[in-house]
Amino acid sequence: MRISLSRVGRLAGRSGLGSVLALTLFALPSGADASSPTPVTLTAPSIPGVAALPFTGVKAAPFTVASNVANLSLSPYSGVEGKPFTVAGSGLPANTNVELTWSTANVSWNVDPEPNSVNYLGRAQTNFNVVMATVTTSATGSFSVAETVPVDFGGTHDIYAVVNGVAVAHGGFELFRTLTVSPKSGPIGTPITITYTGIGASLYTGGGSVLWDNHFTGEIMANWTRGTASVQIRAAGPVGKHVIQVGDGIGILYMNIIQSPVPFANGSSAIFTTTKGTLKLAPTIVWPDKLTPTLSQVTTLSNAGLDPNSSATETLSPSAGPVQSKTTVSVSGLSATGPYNLVWSTVVGSRVNCPTSSCWAFQSVTLGSASASNGSLSSSVTIPDGLGGWHVIQVVNPTTGKIEAQTPFYVQESIVPFYNKAGKLVSMGIATSTNSTSADALAAGQSGVGTYTFKAGQEMTISLKGVGWTQLDNTLAVDYDNSFIGYGCGFNSQGYTVIHLMATGAPGVHIIDLYPQLYTNQPSFANTPYGMLPVLSYQRDFPGLALGYQVPSIKFAITIVK
Repeated sequence: MRISLSRVGRLAGRSGLGSVLALTLFALPSGADASSPTPVTLTAPSIPGVAALPFTGVKAAPFTVASNVANLSLSPYSGVEGKPFTVAGSGLPANTNVELTWSTANVSWNVDPEPNSVNYLGRAQTNFNVVMATVTTSATGSFSVAETVPVDFGGTHDIYAVVNGVAVAHGGFELFRTLTVSPKSGPIGTPITITYTGIGASLYTGGGSVLWDNHFTGEIMANWTRGTASVQIRAAGPVGKHVIQVGDGIGILYMNIIQSPVPFANGSSAIFTTTKGTLKLAPTIVWPDKLTPTLSQVTTLSNAGLDPNSSATETLSPSAGPVQSKTTVSVSGLSATGPYNLVWSTVVGSRVNCPTSSCWAFQSVTLGSASASNGSLSSSVTIPDGLGGWHVIQVVNPTTGKIEAQTPFYVQESIVPFYNKAGKLVSMGIATSTNSTSADALAAGQSGVGTYTFKAGQEMTISLKGVGWTQLDNTLAVDYDNSFIGYGCGFNSQGYTVIHLMATGAPGVHIIDLYPQLYTNQPSFANTPYGMLPVLSYQRDFPGLALGYQVPSIKFAITIVK
């Protein structure tokens, strides 16, 4: 459903988008249709350090299973990656080549990429076998081969002995999980690396839950990293020992997994000691790994309104940045000499009550004009103060009304600075809260005076710009002292997100960490696990990475005083 232009104008004015064209320039789809998503299984980006397919890495040819199969002997039958084990068989055809296979899987994310958004649709699993080894039986029809437990998804792996396309013997190996935490101690704010191996490939074993002193911190997945997740949290107070627990969960911890059909998925725990001392804990944005997208479709990039006869090419330098930053638009091969309109393609709207009420619509914002000479132009433009994520800068011929060139620009999230009356920077992102209902206070999300110091029980705010609107980037989950407390959304406020929370705890330093989150409330789709929770593994296993999204975690610290 298209939003009324009067509402569009109010949104644009409130968010500082600048001049919104009186009409949408080009007829593009509006809103979101939750009734007919088109799933796309993403191809994993090339992620450094991810283990290859186990053993030979060669996928095994299809085979049938004999009606009577012998048992393979494994010693041991279970273990963790890197440990030795042997596979032995007997009673097989003598002096015969036998192919040993190992069952495994590939796991990825499902999305529905639309012209004006991206819908999250869960996960996809593909099972197959790889060639483990090729052996030759003895004159008595036996063999024994030594192997090393590979880096792979956890759980049961079927091992078949295949002769001429028929499996004649079968065994299984149970790959267990491991947990390592490093370092073991440090002051508040110390980065703690948690590495968890043997995460499974199935829904019930494909995720992990991280707890800090019985408080849920976030979830971890390893779809694209073959069962190994390595994430970072930060040490929180008070001084003393704290328990880090990691276990199986579809987001939230499955607390009696040992009684389930997948008992191997039970986790482990470790002790971290928070010590005295201080670290410099300035507000920080931690970006995910910069990976090459594997899906070419870019949100807001469409052929609608594009001149099919245009041979113009456009480049942006830089092609990413926060709101209010500048980029240079350079174009060659234009059809005319004289002024061209520079237009910003974005959306306005909300997911609340969608799709039964107003959803969102494309909107075009003027960035000014530039003059072309000999088919070329170059102009510096300011990125509008609006939604984050993918947008498009279009070069429009005012005579024909056609787009002659367009290129995507990625708006990064940023932290709002707070200044005192003298213009001095006093804090980044963190401020008091005000209950004022004045126009200025409401426009600023009722954020107040910048400070990092609060009394226990005092309300505070965190202010960000450039939060997006898709189900991959419209929300950020909030952890307070490693305890998940809620989330903030930036869609309706055009990327300007002011999160309200309470300062709690004993006097001293307290940490606040914001993490990416998969939004699954509105529109609602079936089979969308892991939604509405902090994704700690966002740097290497998050669907947005395959579409060029760079959704970060953002770190803050405050001091509570008496």
